Amino acid sequence: MTAYHHIPVMADEVIEYLNPTPGKVFADGTLGGGGHSSLLLERMGGEGMLYGIDRDHAAIAAASERLKNHPNKTIIHGNFHDINALLPEGVLLDGGLIDLGVSSHQLDTPERGFSYHEDAPLDMRMDQSQGITAKDYLNTVAEKDFAQALYAYSDERWATRIAKKLIEMRKEKPLQTTFDLVRVVDAAIPKAVRAKDTGHPARRTFQAVRIVVNEELDPLSRALEHWVVRLKPGGRLCVITFHSIEDRIVKQAFARMKNPCICPPKAPVCTCGKKPYGKVLGGGAIKPTKKEIEINSRSQSAKMRVVERI
Repeated sequence: MTAYHHIPVMADEVIEYLNPTPGKVFADGTLGGGGHSSLLLERMGGEGMLYGIDRDHAAIAAASERLKNHPNKTIIHGNFHDINALLPEGVLLDGGLIDLGVSSHQLDTPERGFSYHEDAPLDMRMDQSQGITAKDYLNTVAEKDFAQALYAYSDERWATRIAKKLIEMRKEKPLQTTFDLVRVVDAAIPKAVRAKDTGHPARRTFQAVRIVVNEELDPLSRALEHWVVRLKPGGRLCVITFHSIEDRIVKQAFARMKNPCICPPKAPVCTCGKKPYGKVLGGGAIKPTKKEIEINSRSQSAKMRVVERI
């Protein structure tokens, strides 16, 4: 088993916007190895409380060890989408953090099935105690539904061909490993196109399958609303994304918090009664510095958006 490691992305920016000080209450919705949370706890000086949430049992174990000397923390196994069920009733936050990236540990542990660089069982579940595996999904999904998922979750231009090839190849033999899925993509995308691709040709397909298996995006917008409602006035939520589809959902959700009015655009006065409850900070998407990208290449595609409760 690969040792759990995960370099916290945009850590300086997270600390700047959340401004952790003694006595405050925070929630880290994607605890991972505890990188961001350890920085928050250090600045809280043993006072206040940090709730760390993660759906990955390996992350829970690693973070528990890393944060064992901090008494003012509660670690919770669960999905950040369910914040209202996971946090104690009545608890309001000074700040929250959601890092939507796949952790280095998940990518670098072959048996988890997230990587197209290693031949491993098709799993891709962030919570290996429940849900369908990527193998189950790929061997049962309808051709039309798979093509739609590739379009929706990865902007894959070869979605129709990949979906058709999946059905053809699984009729001969059910998919079992990550390299089986790579072979589907290689067979579907013309060789000349693959040769010109600056990244791995299967990366978009793997992204889409991971999103479907873990139900990452459909509940995201509503979950962000729940998180912001759990903030104290002036409390802030930082959300880090790693691809344009996630970022678009976050951007649109924050825009609705800033202007939730649903009256017709030409209506002379607002009659729906919906009031703004979020203020977008940082001028939109905040990106990592060149220095951070040099140190941690996986931060290159990261964007952070911040909303403040009003």
